[in-house]
Amino acid sequence: MAAVHQLQGVGSASAALLEKLNIFTTDDLLFHLPRDYEDRSTIIPMNQLIVGRSYLLEGIVKGVDFPPGKRKSMAVLLQDDFAKVTLRFYHIYKALTDRAKIDQRLRIFGEVRVGARGLELYHPEIQLITEHTPLPKTELTAIYPATDGLTQPKLRQYVKQALIQHSDDLPELLPPQFTNGYVLKQALEYIHQPPVNANMLQLAQGSHPAQQRLIFEELVAHQISLLSRRAYIQQIAAPAFSPSKNFAKQLLATLPFRMTDAQSRVCKEIVADLKQNKPMLRLIQGDVGAGKTLVAGVTACHALEEGWQVALMAPTEILAEQHYLNFKKWFEPLGLNVSWLSGKQKGKARASAEHLIKQGSANLVVGTHALFQENIEFAKLGLVIIDEQHRFGVDQRLALRNKGTHNTTPHQLVMTATPIPRTLAMSAYGDLDTSVIDELPPGRTPIQTVTIPLERREEVLHRIASNCGEGKQAYWVCTLVEQSETLDAQAAEATYQEMTERFPHLNIGLVHGKMKAQDKQAVMQQFKENQLQLLIATTVIEVGVDVPNASIMVIENAERLGLSQLHQLRGRVGRGATASFCALLYKSPLSQNGQERLRILRESNDGFVIAEKDLEIRGPGELLGTKQTGDMGFRVAKLERDDHLLNQAHHVAQQILKDYPENATALLKRWLPEAPRYAYV
Repeated sequence: MAAVHQLQGVGSASAALLEKLNIFTTDDLLFHLPRDYEDRSTIIPMNQLIVGRSYLLEGIVKGVDFPPGKRKSMAVLLQDDFAKVTLRFYHIYKALTDRAKIDQRLRIFGEVRVGARGLELYHPEIQLITEHTPLPKTELTAIYPATDGLTQPKLRQYVKQALIQHSDDLPELLPPQFTNGYVLKQALEYIHQPPVNANMLQLAQGSHPAQQRLIFEELVAHQISLLSRRAYIQQIAAPAFSPSKNFAKQLLATLPFRMTDAQSRVCKEIVADLKQNKPMLRLIQGDVGAGKTLVAGVTACHALEEGWQVALMAPTEILAEQHYLNFKKWFEPLGLNVSWLSGKQKGKARASAEHLIKQGSANLVVGTHALFQENIEFAKLGLVIIDEQHRFGVDQRLALRNKGTHNTTPHQLVMTATPIPRTLAMSAYGDLDTSVIDELPPGRTPIQTVTIPLERREEVLHRIASNCGEGKQAYWVCTLVEQSETLDAQAAEATYQEMTERFPHLNIGLVHGKMKAQDKQAVMQQFKENQLQLLIATTVIEVGVDVPNASIMVIENAERLGLSQLHQLRGRVGRGATASFCALLYKSPLSQNGQERLRILRESNDGFVIAEKDLEIRGPGELLGTKQTGDMGFRVAKLERDDHLLNQAHHVAQQILKDYPENATALLKRWLPEAPRYAYV
């Protein structure tokens, strides 16, 4: 291994660009793997194209026109025996117009996109040919993750040097039976520089043995990281709790319903964990409305009854406040003090909350991530409950380890209403034991979901107004741009203005993420008490808001959101006995991907089915949120494709940690250089 600046052609400017890609050494360069390949040696039929990939195509020109628009462009319709595509050019010159004439045969190379006319290629390379023009003889060309200023040819040149000069130095870190018949050097050479006869389909699918050998090693490294994290947290003992004899019974006696069998089963699993003097690390999954909050409440009883403090953290003020109100209602009658702490608290209120927590008179503390800032001290913290874990980074959960007292670390209960496919749970939450609440409370009504184009928005508006006039309650969710709370808030405010002017007879409320916490809470309370018939909102209502009387949900621009988020939003209705409806308004034309997503949502109310589909369509990064998957950073593995290797990777990781700890450290350095290091037990 050598520093990259020792390679020919790598000066200080290039080294700085490589650093942006976390490439500091020749080893880093060798493990900077191609994200794709260009194949200029095979003509691909036009009915087999995948958006986002580059192809060599051949066909006959069937039409040429110059569409009207702000920018002058030329559109060329190219057809083969199977389908057709549009070639679009914004820079038009004589040599181009000479080649692109009706009935001419063209060979083109470029990236496929979705355009106004279906599949389009913008400014592809273009060659005028005859039927007998031979194909170019060429190897597959690697395409790397890059950064501005660092071209693909340069990256290929640096990788080639590293392969020639340094690949012999790479140590084998896997037991030999798991190397898939490829030594590491061989596997890397094949992947960086596939031979002329390489199977493009295998490489595109990640199924070539050379790829599988590296995929397996990467999965093992990730499992080592998760197992190390778990061992790190469990180095410090946790307080052992006996099952609650009084608080749990008193709490359950105040409820107008019984726990479901699934809730009872999960509570038993938690009791078994809490009896141990090592920290519980448990993830509770449950679909929208499955009753995770009650399970959290019963769990809290075991710690509270033995005089320990409990902290509950939620990702947003609106969800944290809802938990705070619930827990006050449940626990104050038991003589317990429920306190509130958020980042927006200032002055005396903040100082008072911090004092109560430090003195131990705050038995149960509810809040946002402010709970785990360094200056917050707990007197005797025994249990931490984290809601909607995917909104927090892993490091925040690890920070809890330091909040314990008396040489103990608190037990951890993590909850999510975003069902996580088994594959993803093993990879993102492999340091946690998992429980699933797979049963909804009785009396819940299935939600009927319909998809409606935005052209019919007017019709939907009047239908909603009419329903609200009859005493029903409805949500109208505005999503303008995914991940932009400011623009979503503007869209919601404009919609609120429009609706209040058009339907003065209705009481209409507005909630968005830019509002003050107390203002949001006041509006939600009015809606809950049926003082408002229609609530205009952004996706801040995605989790936790519980208004059983609301039975109608309209989501505008639904195609902008992922399946799991749409399912979460839809779960705000159907919480009572009234028949409930969800209308997904979408902008035409929908991409094939968009059509598929909305179809799945129409056909299923099962969050786990939806999560599996979401993983297939969008991948783990979007499904869990970047904070959670930032630690995953897979280079060659794809969870949705390689899940069959996970169990074996888990066992091999355990074996390496036990028998070859130095290999475990080297694997982490190779595949996860950015990940925090944990001391091994």
